[in-house]
Amino acid sequence: GTMFAAEQVDVEPDILCVGKALTGGYATLAAVLVRPEINDGIRRSEPGVLMHGPTYMANPLACAVARASTELLLGTPWQRRVLRIEAQLAAELERCREIPGVRDVRVKGAIGVVQLNDRFDGEDLSREFVERGVWVRPFRDLVYVMPPYIIETEELTRLTAAIHDVVEARSVRARNPGKEPPAGR
Repeated sequence: GTMFAAEQVDVEPDILCVGKALTGGYATLAAVLVRPEINDGIRRSEPGVLMHGPTYMANPLACAVARASTELLLGTPWQRRVLRIEAQLAAELERCREIPGVRDVRVKGAIGVVQLNDRFDGEDLSREFVERGVWVRPFRDLVYVMPPYIIETEELTRLTAAIHDVVEARSVRARNPGKEPPAGR
């Protein structure tokens, strides 16, 4: 619901690193935003004090994409959309909490997380999501989604239902080795 997470915890950072969101994930670009006094210190330092590779050296195409993406975001009711997504994620992922092996269910803005009690093979779970027609890239013990702000209600329901079904199927397999869980909804 805010442009930067620091705003939600009332923090004014000295240094702020921004990356994928600049271009909406379409091109590689990152930036480091610093307070003026830090910038002055870096400028007065010897050359190379803050060197970085060419991936982040103001590629003109990536900068154009970042500008267009930022203008598009700011020209839309993105905060209302995030609130809608947050409410829907919270309501629809909550039922995952009842599945044995689920440690926690968390939602913050347009990010939904189902945390399991143990680590899993992310490739196997990713394959199960693809079989259900959605793309989710789980890792470690986390099944998480960060849907685009333009996602429709029905699309998000399809995504949360797939998360529930895959996590539930994993739980059934863990409790009953060798037994196939029921097919997804």
